[in-house]
Amino acid sequence: MAVNELDSAASSSTTLGISSPRLDSEDKVRGRTRYVADLFIPGLLHARPVLGIYAHARITGIVTSSARNVPGVVAVLTADDIPIAGDGNSRSFEPLARTEVVFAGQPVAFVVAETEEAAADAVELVEVSYERLPAAIDLEDVLKPGAPIARPRAQTASPSGASVHAAAGGTGTEVTEGFEPVSANVVNKKRYRRGNVAEALAQCAAVVEGRFTTSWTYQAYLEPQSAIAVVDPDGTLTVTTSSQGIFYVRAQLAQIYGLPPDRVRVIGAPLGGAFGGKIMFIEPLVAGIALAVGRPVRLVLTRREDFAMSNPAQATVLEVRIGGGPAGLAALEARAVLDTGAYAEWSVEGLMPVLLGGPYRWSSWDVQALAVQTNRVGTGSYRAPGAPQATFALESLVDELAARLDMDPIDLRIQSAAQEGDEMIDGKSWPALGIVACLEEARRHPMWTGRSGIPSEEGVGLAAGYWPGQTQAAAALCRLDPDGVISVLTAAVDVSGATSGFAVIAAEVIGVPLDHIRVRTGDTSSAPLAPLSAGSVITYAVGRAVQHAAELVRDQLLDIASMRLEIDREDLEIEGDSIQPKGSPGLGIRISQLAREMHGFGFGHPPVEGHGRSYPSGIAPSSAVNLAHVRVDPETGRTCVLGFAIIQDVGRALNPALVEGQMRGGVTQAIGWGLMEGLQYDEHGNLVTGSFLDYAIPGAPDVPFIDTTIVEVPSAEGPFGAKGMGETPVVCGAGALANAIAAAIDVRPRHLPITAPQIWRMLHGRDTAA
Repeated sequence: MAVNELDSAASSSTTLGISSPRLDSEDKVRGRTRYVADLFIPGLLHARPVLGIYAHARITGIVTSSARNVPGVVAVLTADDIPIAGDGNSRSFEPLARTEVVFAGQPVAFVVAETEEAAADAVELVEVSYERLPAAIDLEDVLKPGAPIARPRAQTASPSGASVHAAAGGTGTEVTEGFEPVSANVVNKKRYRRGNVAEALAQCAAVVEGRFTTSWTYQAYLEPQSAIAVVDPDGTLTVTTSSQGIFYVRAQLAQIYGLPPDRVRVIGAPLGGAFGGKIMFIEPLVAGIALAVGRPVRLVLTRREDFAMSNPAQATVLEVRIGGGPAGLAALEARAVLDTGAYAEWSVEGLMPVLLGGPYRWSSWDVQALAVQTNRVGTGSYRAPGAPQATFALESLVDELAARLDMDPIDLRIQSAAQEGDEMIDGKSWPALGIVACLEEARRHPMWTGRSGIPSEEGVGLAAGYWPGQTQAAAALCRLDPDGVISVLTAAVDVSGATSGFAVIAAEVIGVPLDHIRVRTGDTSSAPLAPLSAGSVITYAVGRAVQHAAELVRDQLLDIASMRLEIDREDLEIEGDSIQPKGSPGLGIRISQLAREMHGFGFGHPPVEGHGRSYPSGIAPSSAVNLAHVRVDPETGRTCVLGFAIIQDVGRALNPALVEGQMRGGVTQAIGWGLMEGLQYDEHGNLVTGSFLDYAIPGAPDVPFIDTTIVEVPSAEGPFGAKGMGETPVVCGAGALANAIAAAIDVRPRHLPITAPQIWRMLHGRDTAA
């Protein structure tokens, strides 16, 4: 179902807004897609990591002689063998622990062998001696002055947090003073304030507050972290990787290993899932090994290694207080403490204050976020980083406030919804937002209108949220190939079917059928610049570049046909494979004929090629509302999800089938966030949920039918009004589930995941949070 604010003329399109399969779907279904682990390279070596066993310890010795004697072993590498040339304080500049292990699971050595089996056997023979050190484990304890220090060389800032913050807005009301005394484990702070929030709360008709906690959460991609590195004869480092951004990887590797960028070539392999976890993690490891041994090397983590040493979403503690009255929400006070683990470069304290404000306008606020290093694995991104946690806390309180005010929860949200031009938490202005349209659709949804007639111990909950999106530079190429097909070339990694969207954009612009478009993905030596496939920026930025490139191709085709046919180009149209006079099919010239002539001799015209560039001037937030219907068993605390609905503003659904697929996939992950997923550590910082035997993710029995409603409130700069929409589907689900559970049993969860034992303890008065 689609609800839109678009011109009715757009409905005549034969490509735009029409559901069609992903371009890569048949190859994946038939098993023809080749991932990193499937590739064959002559002379390929295999690497296996030796992982640290303590959360914090000094390395006093590494004995490798027995491992080196295993038949087939080529090398056993330690930190001194990796040719790091650059100086940085992120995890990428420390692929192996040098003198000190700062989390259990940190790699301390690598075995490199002719076979994976030989490497695995030799790993067991590497002897590492340690001196245990005090570990910083509990997030709130290590925040206090005098706590054990997680890393002796702690970071002073979080680069990715600053980057995400800048993408989401500016610093119009940023506060640099007034933080409480904290330990040296706090590596970054962000605070925004407007007005006197204490006075504003005192004047509110009702005030509610809560302390919410969330767990570390693993991205659970199908394909573990994987990469191959080869040092070519001319000294070029070529890395084939399962990564979300090849130009970003190239820039980082060049800096880490002191290489000119033109001596680093990065090839994006087909991606077996990522969700934010495959941005820059495995590439420095495999590149360093290849540079050290001088032969091609592949590293494909086992699932246990991936759990132990990769980069899950960070745990949080959120303390939130909100107030309002019949006119809507008024005042917000919040403090977020974010566990960065041992490495803070992907922490989201820069964005968390903005996310905690939700899609609402506030008259006063004081919101702060602190990034705290601990002796846990380094943090990474996970689809809509920070938003599921923030929305869970805020939307739980919005429901509580509506009850306290005796207001309909949708009415309260609509009255409080941000309007274009309102001030965001960071001082920037809100662009147009589709949250009201989504809420109105939710009000009419049968799940919401029928909630009063459901049995006891069942409940329906609602949550609203958004993802701000990003602005990044991008470019794309379009050209006419000899067979008459238009090729589109980008460097965008296809995480979620984006290349299929590019095909729709190009076909719509030029006026040819979808099967007259082919989309190719190049590497860093051949393709135009593309940003990370993250943050819902690819369709918004790269898609716009494709649109510009396709417009140039269309204009060139019309110009050539105009000269050939001696007809004014304004009187020509492109229909199928033909450029013809308007209203006179069969009297034109075929594009395939032009293509054959162009690639022969004596064509007489420049080649048909377009180079499109893009840099959107502002963000285009995508908003959503989720509805969840649950049944809770009071005897066991078990929650069963009976129904789910997602209503989302996507700007323009270029291919509704792909949009709905993203919506349903995000809701499935949100059910995991809400009810079952969370990495567990013991009191010493050791991971105890290091496999899918211990770490639960949603299976088919856990996921009900997911009803989707597409709302289309077009963006000003996205291609045909499209917005990036891949993050938003996961944002509201945990909040909707928490509100549904509260409606069912009149007990409000405060910790994610909301497990059966947690609910049982709450029902019996033994637990109010984790």
